[in-house]
Amino acid sequence: MRAEPPAIGAEGSEPYCEILAVWSEATVKRDPVNAASVKTAAVLTISDSSYIGNREDVSGPAIVRELEAAGFKVIHKSVLPDEKDAIAARLIECSELTRLVVTTGGTGIAMRDVTPEATLAVIERRIVGVEEKMRQEGAKKTPFAALSRGVCGVKGKTLFLNLPGSPSAAVESLQAVIGILPHALELLDGKTEH
Repeated sequence: MRAEPPAIGAEGSEPYCEILAVWSEATVKRDPVNAASVKTAAVLTISDSSYIGNREDVSGPAIVRELEAAGFKVIHKSVLPDEKDAIAARLIECSELTRLVVTTGGTGIAMRDVTPEATLAVIERRIVGVEEKMRQEGAKKTPFAALSRGVCGVKGKTLFLNLPGSPSAAVESLQAVIGILPHALELLDGKTEH
């Protein structure tokens, strides 16, 4: 049994996660930026191998680059083991810090691939069309895209998106839907005029 990853900001959390900024209510009051207009994100790499240091995390940094290029401010990134409860706990923590939580890894059909189950335990509503769009685009490159079980959904005003663990598949899946994510966040803010 592996030890649970420490909570965000907890003593001993440094090897597992990096908090790049914390956007609290006080921070928003000091900063003239409208909090609703700030597109914040967290990136979680789900990988036993990367968590224990046997493999470099390549997917997480690739997703951070894509999000930043699209105008998101990535305020948290971490590497977690393929443990459903640990993943769900970090998803909840991140939902209190950021508007978009993106995971990479753990979406296949292997026994330890539990990211979709962890996400389903946290979200309130699924956005199946986003999931379908990612698989549809992935199928243009490989028939194995059909084996991805990545989930997209909402909890409160936070959007969750599961991407595959392969760096190229993760980037391609994100690119397939990144153009609609800002609009989804606006809808979650109640901006429903069309």
